[in-house]
Amino acid sequence: MYDLIVVGGGPAGLAAACAAWDGGLRSILLVERDRDLGGILNQCIHNGFGLHRFQEELTGPEYAARFIELLGRTGVEVRTDTMVLEVTPDKTVHMVGKETGYRAEQARAVVLAMGCRERTRGAINIPGTRPAGVFTAGAAQRYVNMEGWLPGRRVVILGSGDIGLIMARRMTLEGAKVLACVEVMPYSGGLTRNIVQCLQDHDIPLYLSHTVTEIRGDRRVEQVVVSEVDAQRRPIPGTERVFDCDTLLLSVGLIPENELTAQAGIPLDPRTKGAVVFENMETALPGVFACGNVAHVHDLVDFVSAESERAGHAAAEWVLRGGADDGGPAVALVNGDGVSYTVPQRIRVRHVETGCGVFFRVNRVCGACRIVVRDGERTVAAFKRERLNPGEMESITLPRALLEKAQGPLTVAIEEVPA
Repeated sequence: MYDLIVVGGGPAGLAAACAAWDGGLRSILLVERDRDLGGILNQCIHNGFGLHRFQEELTGPEYAARFIELLGRTGVEVRTDTMVLEVTPDKTVHMVGKETGYRAEQARAVVLAMGCRERTRGAINIPGTRPAGVFTAGAAQRYVNMEGWLPGRRVVILGSGDIGLIMARRMTLEGAKVLACVEVMPYSGGLTRNIVQCLQDHDIPLYLSHTVTEIRGDRRVEQVVVSEVDAQRRPIPGTERVFDCDTLLLSVGLIPENELTAQAGIPLDPRTKGAVVFENMETALPGVFACGNVAHVHDLVDFVSAESERAGHAAAEWVLRGGADDGGPAVALVNGDGVSYTVPQRIRVRHVETGCGVFFRVNRVCGACRIVVRDGERTVAAFKRERLNPGEMESITLPRALLEKAQGPLTVAIEEVPA
């Protein structure tokens, strides 16, 4: 029996395993389905990683290498090329690997760090024919950066998430012509720095409140039709614009990989599509933790690492105290006006030393505003912000004293400040 099994060898799993080792565990297994550790970072050859965690600018592979090196200094057992098939409520992890075959390993604690996947054309139902040349932005990124293939020469990108923005720049630098980036929402879903560096610096137009309404082509994409949408995101007749292209990249959202979580009977939050978690990233199944993009989609890998280290330390504490839960009652967090979700969703005050960090996203662009925390009708905390953007994750810290006085669920909401 292992003290801990970590499912996933990307940035979340690496950080959690290292933290659990530092926390005192000496029987840890890290399982990764790919050939190499590092996860999605291996194909993210652009810089911008590590500014928070290492106070320097790194590429994705360089950031992953830092944690792989840290892991190499521990005694954590690693199995790559190994797919986890199921995690049962009794913490048995069923897996199959090229070298080991089928194995069922028992653990005292489990950290779920499977990351997320991209939405595909089938998930958003774009009308038209089904030719070659339609890729998710992440798949195209792997082709270009790892396999050495250029997916196309004339490109339209649907969605302005960070991967799509980064691929607009990457395809341009490789000699392709990116005709447009099209976004159905009235705001971009990516970081402001990526809008500037990846679109504006390369004169790539961004069409907000637009979407692709038809794909045309026989064997290969030949044209895409782009239409303006109304406030309900319905195409407006007569606004069609035709782009002659051979490639359509989709950057239309990420979905946490929570099939294993659901199989284990762990409750999922319909807002994040990840597990409902406590302040230490423990799920409703005692001794099972979730962190990184499998819990909620992050914008910076530095935040993934910090959150996952918290999960790893908590898993170590759980095992070392024999699995006893001394957390006591929990304060629930709910999202109010302007807020899409909060993580954690539950806070056990006895686990909080001085304060608890809360991550959330807003659901609209806001100018000068306040993030308010309400206990019933009473505002118990407020935090000023100059601007909030749905593409950028926000955080606040709730002091323990505030949590101790909570009479019921705490609501996190946005109040815009009048000009």
